Amino acid sequence: MGVSVSASTAIIVAGLFFAFTTFYPVAANGLDRVTDAQHGMHERALEQQNTDFAVTNATYDTTTTPNTLTVTAVNDGAVGLVASDATLVVGNEYVDVGGSAADTTVDGDTVTELWLGGEELTVEIDESDLSTNIVGGETRVVLVVESGVRDAATVTEVS
Repeated sequence: MGVSVSASTAIIVAGLFFAFTTFYPVAANGLDRVTDAQHGMHERALEQQNTDFAVTNATYDTTTTPNTLTVTAVNDGAVGLVASDATLVVGNEYVDVGGSAADTTVDGDTVTELWLGGEELTVEIDESDLSTNIVGGETRVVLVVESGVRDAATVTEVS
């Protein structure tokens, strides 16, 4: 074997070593990202399975001024929910429960936003904050929490 064969072999071995030292961290970081994403997906699925609530009542009171839509829901799940992260759809109109249009109460407490299992959430919205016409029609309300679980009810009119 001559010097050129030995030098070529050394260059090939050095190139393979350099390629491996570059490839390994990239592969390890990619595997870590995939593993973290799968872990997050499983955590969200578990949270969805443990979330359970029911809209028990949706009434539109025309005896008050201004008229008020009241939606009541009970958290039957094992996961505590944040009331301000919920979304309410009245008819086809989006209402941000955490915004200024809605007043939320959790078991009579207007200060807390934590909605634990067994507690009742009440959302009140004035007619002036809605563009949907509730009177005279079959309006549905849909309450959606942060994990994507939802429940619906038909609004009954109180006069």
